[in-house]
Amino acid sequence: MLLRAYRLTDKLGVAVLKGSVALYDAALEGLGIVWRQIIFALRGAWRVIWFVLRPAAFVIASILIFFFNIFLRATGQTAISLRRSGTNAMARRAARAEIDVALVEDPLRAQNRVLSLLTVLLLSLVFAVLWATNPARTFGVAAVVDIGLNNPVALFAETPLPATSVPALLATPVPTVTPLPSVLEVSGSIAYVAREGGQTDIWAIPVGGSRPIRLTNSPQDERDPAWSPDGRRLAYASRQNGNWEIYFYDVISGGTQRLTFDLSFQGRPSWSPDGDLLVYESYQGNNLDIYILRIDGSQPPIRLPGSSNAPDFSPAWSPDGRRIAFASWRDGNQDIYIFSLDDQSVTNLTNTPTRHEDYPAWSPDGEFIAYSALDEGLEKVFIKPSRDPSATAVVVGRGRTPAWSPDGLSLVFAVDSVDSTQLIANPVAGVGVLTSIIPVPLGASQPVWTGALLPAALVNSGGLPSPVTSPLFIEQEEFRQQDPPYRLNPITGVQVEDPLLSDRVNDSFNALRQAVLTRAGWDFMGRLDHAFWRIDRPPQPGEERRNWHMTGRAFSITRSGIIGFPPPLEVVREEVGVDTLWRVYLRVAEDAQSGELGEPLRHMPWDFASRTSGDIEAYNQGGRLKREFPQGYYIDLTLLASDYGWERYPAGSDWRANANSINYWMFTKTDGLTWFQAMRELYTEAQLGGFVPTATPSAAGG
Repeated sequence: MLLRAYRLTDKLGVAVLKGSVALYDAALEGLGIVWRQIIFALRGAWRVIWFVLRPAAFVIASILIFFFNIFLRATGQTAISLRRSGTNAMARRAARAEIDVALVEDPLRAQNRVLSLLTVLLLSLVFAVLWATNPARTFGVAAVVDIGLNNPVALFAETPLPATSVPALLATPVPTVTPLPSVLEVSGSIAYVAREGGQTDIWAIPVGGSRPIRLTNSPQDERDPAWSPDGRRLAYASRQNGNWEIYFYDVISGGTQRLTFDLSFQGRPSWSPDGDLLVYESYQGNNLDIYILRIDGSQPPIRLPGSSNAPDFSPAWSPDGRRIAFASWRDGNQDIYIFSLDDQSVTNLTNTPTRHEDYPAWSPDGEFIAYSALDEGLEKVFIKPSRDPSATAVVVGRGRTPAWSPDGLSLVFAVDSVDSTQLIANPVAGVGVLTSIIPVPLGASQPVWTGALLPAALVNSGGLPSPVTSPLFIEQEEFRQQDPPYRLNPITGVQVEDPLLSDRVNDSFNALRQAVLTRAGWDFMGRLDHAFWRIDRPPQPGEERRNWHMTGRAFSITRSGIIGFPPPLEVVREEVGVDTLWRVYLRVAEDAQSGELGEPLRHMPWDFASRTSGDIEAYNQGGRLKREFPQGYYIDLTLLASDYGWERYPAGSDWRANANSINYWMFTKTDGLTWFQAMRELYTEAQLGGFVPTATPSAAGG
């Protein structure tokens, strides 16, 4: 009887044990399904919040899930062990003992508690991360406004804001800081030269800033800025006391000090690395040479050893203090040379007969020199190893007057477009992208970069006021309510066949004539070869039939000005794009040749007379460069004319063979008009006759 009871009890225990194991397996499987659903849901949520989760939160969540999986594996192994425990009586007794323990400790309930706790912790963590990374909570409304202003399509395309909230968002936006491009991260300050009102001043701008400030404002010209090594002083050349001298401006104190005292011309200073010396160019003994000056004035200027009879100019002191780069005409063309202070040797670095280089600039480590030159019709910036004249120069980009960034990773230079100039930062080591620093007036140049910051007081002051208080001229135009709407006006006192110009340009001509008289010391514009041409005037061979002289918007200076000993005019050839253009320099009056007017030439003029000298090459090329550099002081007539709106006229395509199409003598003021539009200001269509353009027949009209 007892045996039967024991067997019955034993079978009942085994049944209970198997049922418990099955129930445990089912519960575990159910929990696994629930857990997989939770994981699936969390994965969907995770994709949504992935881009806002903090990296640290991601790591913590991964660790929790890792330990939770370990827990599941452990409990799964326990279930497997329970299933295997009913194979014999001894196992059944062991299983019974484990069941008794389970009745007391209930491992499944403990597992559920742990699972619930971990789930709550994970959901709490997700909620906390979502709350912490909410952009509206972290950055405020201003961040949303900033994104909307910078990318309104992306912000409002799918989730438009309520109409009532838009005015509130845009009412008081908080500005955000725009990160600097990589080439500008070195920061610092850039000084440059800009021309307005017929004179040049020096400006500066903090790197990354948008508002330049004027550092000089004399009514006379200031140019050639050069930062001292510590960035506190800015050396420059100025005519503020009548003739060109070297000064420096202390950006901290605001004081200015004159460094040279000589009637002759001085310009283009460059600092020694210790800041105690300046090297600069000076016109002494009818030659442009390099000189060295102590800042404290304890010694007189010293001429650089090894000077030549050819012009030496544009000096730049190397960072190691032992070399000076400069431009020179020593070998018959304008090259970059390096003078060694150790052995007083001179090396031609560029040696390019077809290119004329200028504005050498040392890299901060002294291993490279940047410079600019007109090449194949374009102004380009080059760099070349300073110790290897045989190395090929590398073109950095289109532009002129380069300067290095303080870290040596980029160059800043001026790039001209049709109606403006940009200061551009261009990487030279493959780091960063081409970056525009600031648009500046057309013709601005000579940027120089220091790592020092401009004083806050100077920046906040906005700089000095403009020295130009009135325009260079006021064109008194009379528009008539008839056809044609304008008429011709006389240019009084000018010797020319028809001393007339259009009513729309005659005042600018008269103002230019007076400016030339003031700058050159004599009335060169009081005599012209041509002004207004009558409509029936037959052109000479090489002259255009539709000539701008007929519009009353052109004048021609005397061609014979290139003849004489010395000639009044020197003409420099410039290949710009596909055009041949001429830069005309006017010699100042002989009684002003001591330096109070004008400045010496740096570019070799063109010798038109050589075409008839028996030189076959000169004949074929329409001339050649002069053999000797002209002495004396000149003004840039081309630059001065452009201040008043008069532009030089390009040579004709046949200028080498046809002297009438050289056109160095011709200046026009088109104001953006076509030739026919300019003619219609003075003539009716009936008066123009055959000059009236005819419509091109359309395809439909046959």
